[in-house]
Amino acid sequence: MLEPAASLTAEEYALFAQIGRQRRVEPGEKLFRRGDLGTTMFVIAQGSVDLDFGDDLVAKRLGAREFFGELGLLIGDHARSADATVSSPGMLVELRQEEFDQLVERDPRLLAHFLRRAIMRVVLNEQSLIGRLRRRNLDLQTALDTLRATNHRLTQTEELTRTDELTGLANRRGFHLHLQQRRRTDITQGRGLLLIDCDRFKGINDEYGHLVGDRVLQGVANILRSAAGPDDIACRLGGDEFCLMIKAETPDDIVRVAEFITTTAHALHELQPAPPQIATLSVGACLVTAEGEWDDWYALADAALYRAKRLGGNRVEWQDAALAPA
Repeated sequence: MLEPAASLTAEEYALFAQIGRQRRVEPGEKLFRRGDLGTTMFVIAQGSVDLDFGDDLVAKRLGAREFFGELGLLIGDHARSADATVSSPGMLVELRQEEFDQLVERDPRLLAHFLRRAIMRVVLNEQSLIGRLRRRNLDLQTALDTLRATNHRLTQTEELTRTDELTGLANRRGFHLHLQQRRRTDITQGRGLLLIDCDRFKGINDEYGHLVGDRVLQGVANILRSAAGPDDIACRLGGDEFCLMIKAETPDDIVRVAEFITTTAHALHELQPAPPQIATLSVGACLVTAEGEWDDWYALADAALYRAKRLGGNRVEWQDAALAPA
């Protein structure tokens, strides 16, 4: 297996350079020595840096967009395994824990991709040293455990950016990523779109407070989860507006699911009208066409939803491209 490159991609470099701290360096300048405890990662913007691992190990010269010292950043107070000396005038980008946290918040997907590559590089480098440097075995295990934990944390962070915190459904970003995936696999055909809106939700918040309003939204999410099949996706678009994309062959199939949602919400509302655990729902429904886009489908379903609200709510309305009501 080839060793992963120590270079950042153009996209990674642009992000790291934007967030990191710029530092001008001159030839002969020592950045750190073997055994020093370090917490900083470096990226070379200009110039070059020599890494001397000592003993009989091969030294390395790194150039523009290459990085080093990442274990110091990811583990903290990690003993450096090489002397790092500036070999030509240049500019470095320094990243400490503060900048790393900003990278996690700014683009977890990109950082996760970088870390996976960095982990592979570290593992391969360290495995080649174990035979000669047995004393580093504990260090290696600690590094791997920490990197796995960091990778897990980044994966969780990426998942959180796709999920609505209150309801656990996909958020708008997660829903659109789902649509993009379906576009790539060409499986948007044979689908229906439901837009769901709580009836008189503002009145619930005004009369009972936002905690009750939050419970109502969670109740709606539970109904959508119960209505969704394994190939469907439910989303909270924002506020009290939800959507559900379902697998369906005919308008009747779509309307049947929509009516299940409104009927269930109405029945639960009748069981405990005050303080409400759920609101009655208005639903706008349409067919998803392979040649259309999200804005097209949303406009159709939204027109039907508007009509359902105007007619008093607690109902389903259908809209198709010919503007024919159900």
